[in-house]
Amino acid sequence: MKYRSTRNPEELVTASEAITRGISADGGLFVPESLPKYTYADLTAMQLMSYQERAAFILKDFLTDFTREEIEECVRLAYTEEKFGGETPAPLTLVPDGEGSLYFLELWHGPTCAFKDMALQLLPQLLTRSVQKADPGKTVLILTATSGDTGKAALEGFRDVDGTKIIVFYPENGVSDMQKRQMDTQEGKNVGVSAIRGNFDDAQTGVKKIFVDPAVKARLLEHNTVFSSANSINLGRLVPQIVYYFTAYCELMKTGEMDYEGEKINIVVPTGNFGNILAAYYAVKMGLPVNRLICASNENNVLTDFLNDGVYDRNRPFHTTISPSMDILISSNLERMLYDMSSAEQVREWMRQLSANGSYRVTDDVLLQMKSLFSAGFCTDAETKETIRDLFQSENYLCDPHTAVAVKVYHDYVARTGDRKTPTVLVSTASPYKFADSVLSAVKGEDAVGDDPFEMIGELAAVTGTPIPAPIAALEGKEVRFRNVCDRDDMQAMVYRLAGIE
Repeated sequence: MKYRSTRNPEELVTASEAITRGISADGGLFVPESLPKYTYADLTAMQLMSYQERAAFILKDFLTDFTREEIEECVRLAYTEEKFGGETPAPLTLVPDGEGSLYFLELWHGPTCAFKDMALQLLPQLLTRSVQKADPGKTVLILTATSGDTGKAALEGFRDVDGTKIIVFYPENGVSDMQKRQMDTQEGKNVGVSAIRGNFDDAQTGVKKIFVDPAVKARLLEHNTVFSSANSINLGRLVPQIVYYFTAYCELMKTGEMDYEGEKINIVVPTGNFGNILAAYYAVKMGLPVNRLICASNENNVLTDFLNDGVYDRNRPFHTTISPSMDILISSNLERMLYDMSSAEQVREWMRQLSANGSYRVTDDVLLQMKSLFSAGFCTDAETKETIRDLFQSENYLCDPHTAVAVKVYHDYVARTGDRKTPTVLVSTASPYKFADSVLSAVKGEDAVGDDPFEMIGELAAVTGTPIPAPIAALEGKEVRFRNVCDRDDMQAMVYRLAGIE
């Protein structure tokens, strides 16, 4: 298996090279030359496997320059019961729903209480081995922009990993209090954190600009250091996410919900940067039986409009919402899907238009391909809170604002299409305790009052009778290590400072 750049089909690299580099020199993203195909017999075999065994089974087809023993070791170290608090890191929970069979795929039982742990506990294992293959002897500087959850998950995953340093940028006023606390108290000798004055798109654009700057690369090489990324643009982030979609289907096969060959499910994904739903798209291309991929957005609904009419336009107001991890107007991973549906030449032109004008329109053929598989919708903050409250009152199930966005968009989909019979997997992306103020105000029906986030966490537990996750409770009283703030134009200087390259 080799990997190409979405903007240059002539560039061909191994998996370890793609993981080490993170992004192509031309700004494109690495994509598989082809995708493995799985049959119903494969699915039947996978249903008998543990999560770790399924991960190794799938990863071996993507990471062909790794030995099977290397892959199995990476998986074993990443998905431990100690880290994820149970036999499976991705439990599937049936939530009774008047619209049909709705299963919540809970991806937030890891050490940072967000779905990013599913990939970012594995990525350090893959990256350190990739560097040994592709750039032996080099220190890897992981540079990451976050809209909230990626930052903490990456910091925790790479904490004190030999041969690595990691720097995370987050929007100063664009993450929850708990997300900010998680990052600013991060332990580890090789970590650095800085807020930026701007939104996530500013942080993401700044990171990409630094990544492809030849002068910065040369400066790092003087210190025997190379760049990589822990964002979802990194192949090592994307491939592990495919595993939990196959896992969800296999678990439904075991329960008897999937009772004949080829029976299809719907998958609902709350997403801003498109990586999580892109993994589901790849799973479909690999043989997972899916009826619809339902893309759920908050008021930053650029993806909803794009999937419905084929026009990507970031020239719109940016909304700071109670689902901050989706407060994104430039969805990086969309480029990978567009490459799959068109060509590198076409992708280059669309990305040029996006950079120059902030918008582009896909061809009728690409729009038709998207409409054949995707449905899309969005909801407001008020609707998000109403959904949290209704779900808790009716089913005693407490969810976070991102998951609530997906629930509301799913209900809108059913009302619009009448599709009540297709079993549906809804991706639950974070613990409600990461957004305690918003969830508390939703459940109580009034604005949460107070400056101490831990008081609100305690009140949420008291009001709902749900346990506070241990990683959240452990944050109280931890020392704040990082208070850095910079303008987006000063991110490069901050990278040099935090990396000790002055």
